[in-house]
Amino acid sequence: MSEKYRGLSPAEFFHRNKEIAGFSNPSRALYQTVRELVENSLDATETHGILPYIDVEVQLHEDRPEWVTLRVADNGIGIPVHEIPNVFGRVFYGSKYVVRQTRGVFGLGVKMAVLYAQMTTGKPIYVKSSTRDSDVVGEYLLYIDISRNIPHVQKMRIKKKNKNWHGTIVRLTLEGAWLQSKKRIEDYIRRTALISPYATIRYRSPDGELLFERVSKELPEPPQIGKYHPKGVDIEILKDLIRRSNNNDMTLAGFLEKYFEGVGEKIAQEFLTWAGFQPDTKVKELKLADLEKLATAMKNFPKWRRPRPLTLSPLGPELLKKGVKSILKPEFATAVIRPPSSYGGHAFIVEAAIAYGGEIPPQDNVLLLRFANKMPLLYDEGVDVSRKIVDSIDWSIYKIKFPAPVAVVTHVCSTKIPFKGVGKEAIADVPELEHELEIAIRDVARRLRIYLSKLEKMYEVKRKEVTIRKYMGEVSSSLAYVLNMDPSSISSLLEELLKKELEKKEVTVNA
Repeated sequence: MSEKYRGLSPAEFFHRNKEIAGFSNPSRALYQTVRELVENSLDATETHGILPYIDVEVQLHEDRPEWVTLRVADNGIGIPVHEIPNVFGRVFYGSKYVVRQTRGVFGLGVKMAVLYAQMTTGKPIYVKSSTRDSDVVGEYLLYIDISRNIPHVQKMRIKKKNKNWHGTIVRLTLEGAWLQSKKRIEDYIRRTALISPYATIRYRSPDGELLFERVSKELPEPPQIGKYHPKGVDIEILKDLIRRSNNNDMTLAGFLEKYFEGVGEKIAQEFLTWAGFQPDTKVKELKLADLEKLATAMKNFPKWRRPRPLTLSPLGPELLKKGVKSILKPEFATAVIRPPSSYGGHAFIVEAAIAYGGEIPPQDNVLLLRFANKMPLLYDEGVDVSRKIVDSIDWSIYKIKFPAPVAVVTHVCSTKIPFKGVGKEAIADVPELEHELEIAIRDVARRLRIYLSKLEKMYEVKRKEVTIRKYMGEVSSSLAYVLNMDPSSISSLLEELLKKELEKKEVTVNA
């Protein structure tokens, strides 16, 4: 008996393997859907200089309590009307396949939510969108044709725009375990508000409403589209770039200068001599063996410049500190940003913050809040590099005695986050990244130690003041008797001396 062979479309593959995209059960699927839609909305706003307003609404079906309807609306740049079906109905289709920091990287998330919805409830997704410069609004009801990986439009309406509205509204119904996932979703919304202090996020659910008003109108510098770094290429990338160049006369030296980050004329010539290539070789003449040799040499050449951080968009210490204070409400908070670094040709920047006291509850371990490209990471904390570092630190060095009200925030932004899986919930322990994270965490921890040391000195001063005041009356009476003076005069003099001494100590503590 002979075997039958056929191919799978990307949509059919993820329909069969929804678990690897984070849709393993109704609880995780509902959380993942909220996450994907909110992150798309944030990318559609802040990346384009728009202060985000995100409206998230969760509703339970009256007759089918296991069915959850989710609606997310934003004020982003919107999607061109003709692109809406492909953006929501074709797996691996989108605007994020460039060298630039974005929350979504696979072009999968929202499409996986559409797939899961039609798998579990059979309901199509509703999308309404309009771009800033468009005169019309597009509304669609659509499915994904799983076998062909193309959108199937059930209903479409294009109408004239009455107001100057732009943005996207998405509504879908899926099978979701609300009771099991509601706390996780609320935590996600809170942490999103922390890492996006310039966003206003309204969250409505069967349990009530939360409103996180923006605490800053300052947006981080948006990332720019960059070029590949020579250390991050492979044979297929080289073939694709050569194909895209569409220039039969382009030399190898010119190719390197045009398509790669940090490669000028001088370093291109030096590299080609080192690698054994002629600079005036035409790229169209390169054979597969030449491309293999070129890719290997590019990875091993020791003199490439580091990738520039133009493609990245960190928050910066001030914005991060504002976010931490607005959500965690600590008595002390501080934040740092590390200089740009790279791993495998991919630029990255690490930021960290620490918060202490206030409304942070005492815990037996450090409360860790992890972020990657401004995305909260809530699952798989135990295998994340940040948790590994936090657990390896002896916190008693920094005057932390558990249980303690202390929280650490880590944020990694990169053109390619080294996630441990497609679910994008844990960052791998890449040596370069681990090194920068540990430096950043220890830096903010030292600042906390300085604050706690000053606090200890202040308490010591207060304790001495209480002790002195306890005996001041007796001392005043005794001195008045010995010196034959009015006790009130002695008391006033001692009060003045105590006040001067306390002011002197206070200056020392606050220095």
